[in-house]
Amino acid sequence: MACSHAPVLAATYFDGASARGHPVSLQMGDGALHITGKGITRSVPVREIKWPERTRHGMRLAHFKSGGLVQAGDTVAWDDWIRASGITESVVVKMQQSWRWVFASVLVLGLLLVAFQQWGVPLAARALVAITPQSVDRSLGETSLRALDSQLLQASRLPAAEQQRLRLALAQAVSAMPPGTLPPWELVFRKSRIGPNAFALPGGTLVMTDQLVELVGHDDDVVIAVLAHELGHVRHRHGLRMLVQTVALSGLAAMVVGDFSTVLAGVPVLLGQASYSRQAEYEADVEAVRILRAARISPGVMVKLFDRLAEKKRAPEPGEKGNNVGSERDAQSPDSWLGIAFASHPADADRIRYFQEAAGGQ
Repeated sequence: MACSHAPVLAATYFDGASARGHPVSLQMGDGALHITGKGITRSVPVREIKWPERTRHGMRLAHFKSGGLVQAGDTVAWDDWIRASGITESVVVKMQQSWRWVFASVLVLGLLLVAFQQWGVPLAARALVAITPQSVDRSLGETSLRALDSQLLQASRLPAAEQQRLRLALAQAVSAMPPGTLPPWELVFRKSRIGPNAFALPGGTLVMTDQLVELVGHDDDVVIAVLAHELGHVRHRHGLRMLVQTVALSGLAAMVVGDFSTVLAGVPVLLGQASYSRQAEYEADVEAVRILRAARISPGVMVKLFDRLAEKKRAPEPGEKGNNVGSERDAQSPDSWLGIAFASHPADADRIRYFQEAAGGQ
């Protein structure tokens, strides 16, 4: 029975049997909602009422488990009646109605997403790659090389004898490593549209561009140092890890926009355009130092590479006054000529310092 002092609210009642609405009065009392109107007397226990979340706009509603509902167009009157009747909202609803809480929630969500990207995804990718068969790497590497050959790479113009000499030099260098410490590898040469470069594909394919061999003056030790770094990426399966991370993040974005086609279509070339994390680059550099030391090659030879890269980057564009670098410059912009691998590596100063210290401690 409704209390005489309980607040009363004018509303519209739908019995659930027809679409016709009935003007009624609502009043709370004795643990129930009492509905009264012309020919209508109904009491619904509060525990059988579902109160939808309050929003800034739209009608206020209350659904009954046994069927039917009441609604009110006067949202202010409804909210006042709800509060006066002792019906409390959940903390979540109250937070949704406060711009301060909404702003704080968005900020926290943003921080969680950043943390997920920086730490959660890499950890998950590392765990997933650890249980993935090596055959997956090889298959991805073969597919990626075919895609790159069709889009960015051309047949090498280096003499076959020089290619073979560099393969033998690398084989001799890695032969000094303990058995089983390095993955299987294959060295291929390409002329590229991305300038001087070298990169590793999943499965052990090492790609060295003609332009990089020429940039370092056909110096075998520098070439070996670069390839030793790329072998580090292969050993730690950075290519597959990077792919898992990128696809995971792209997949989350695709869930929002509803298009997975671009994520899957770009996988092969993505593997050739690996932008590794600083941690991955450091792991590859550590591996390079191990290989170079075992082969009795000073890690300091890598500094020669960075010196030549710095000289090349400072060189004027073809056709500019003072240019004496030759006519070949494959990239579209001055900042992109470094191409796939080296353009995404950590700051040269940090890497130079690391190799210098490694050479000094040899």
